[in-house]
Amino acid sequence: MSETGEQQAAAEQQTPAEQKAAAEQAGVARHGRLPRRSAASTYLKLTASVVAVLAVSAASVAAYAAVDLIGSVKPGVSLANAGMLEGVPDIGAMDGGLNFLLVGSDKRPLDGSFGDPEEDDGILNDVNMLLHISQDHSHVEVVSFPRDMIVPVPECPDPVDPASGPLSAMSGVPLNSVLVHGGLGCVSLTIEQLTGTKIPVGGVVEFKGVAALSKAVGGVEVCLVDPIDDPDSGLHLAAGTHSISGYDALAFLRTRKAVGDGSDLARIASQQAFLASLARTVQSDGTLSDPVKLYSIAKAVLSNMELSKELQNPATLISIAKALQDTDLSKIAFIQYPTAEAGDGQHVVPTDSAEAINLALQEDRPVVLDPTANENSEFGTTAGPTAPAAEPAPAADPSDAPATSPPAETLPGDVTGITGDEVRCTTANEG
Repeated sequence: MSETGEQQAAAEQQTPAEQKAAAEQAGVARHGRLPRRSAASTYLKLTASVVAVLAVSAASVAAYAAVDLIGSVKPGVSLANAGMLEGVPDIGAMDGGLNFLLVGSDKRPLDGSFGDPEEDDGILNDVNMLLHISQDHSHVEVVSFPRDMIVPVPECPDPVDPASGPLSAMSGVPLNSVLVHGGLGCVSLTIEQLTGTKIPVGGVVEFKGVAALSKAVGGVEVCLVDPIDDPDSGLHLAAGTHSISGYDALAFLRTRKAVGDGSDLARIASQQAFLASLARTVQSDGTLSDPVKLYSIAKAVLSNMELSKELQNPATLISIAKALQDTDLSKIAFIQYPTAEAGDGQHVVPTDSAEAINLALQEDRPVVLDPTANENSEFGTTAGPTAPAAEPAPAADPSDAPATSPPAETLPGDVTGITGDEVRCTTANEG
């Protein structure tokens, strides 16, 4: 055996420590190597650091969310009256009131999880809700407009080619056809014309966005009078009370033929019961005072919704949410815009009672619902158990109150709806 071979054989018999010592004695230079860190380990440490920072300061929510979400925010448009939003502060509750338009689109995701996006995708605005926050934050109204309601549509900017001039006005078209016609801006202008209000901001949420939002708040409690097994929406729940989130929540909000009288109006009633429960959940769980939960909601919203440009700042979203933190649940009203049959067996038209809602919104007046209105309707829900009492809101500073509070608007008996402190249970469609 050669001398080199003998040296290698001897080295193999040495321990690592002996090999290192021998190398140092021989003057062999060793270059240090940093320990390799797995991607998972790095991510977990980063996540832990973020959570720690969020727990320290509510302001960190806006700072971190802005960095984390800047790459995932969907392009947005500015609504016609976006200038009204100027002056909304940072992380604190905003000053003054606001009208926010929420549109739910039936656009199917590209992964095919809700049907073939090529075959089933109509991009219809099947859900249309106007959130009105009063100037002094003492009351909130959430008005749902039926998708099959016949409306006039004003001239709208062309969202695809603005330079080509406005899209022509239309008359006598279903509300849910407006989104594909002219985008969120056109839906906003249509609701403005219908109600006589100004809407500075809004957003479009699709199927997966609804699921993400319900998970962000930790689930929402709903109750069913009867079991519901609906293959169309994917809702499969036994009678009783359930805490639902994710795709179960989405299925509950989508189900139509399986509830009430099987109409879109029945679906609105179920959605209102869900939203009232959501309001109770948010207030009782302290969500709006918890920076980590606020961040989760902001992340779900910015990642899953097409928001108007003025809402793409997490701080702005949070300031709007915090305006609702101390609103009495009994002063949060979920209202269904009143309609009557249009005569074709499919569509509806606004009734004269709608003017009472329009007036309340225009004059920033709280509303009083007729307690018998729901019982006289043919669709939707029935009275449930008494809602758990929310923690009392701190006493308002009299100096912050307006000199004269506007009187409440008592709504006619054909205007259905519920308040945030009221539990309604969804009924199954017997047909």
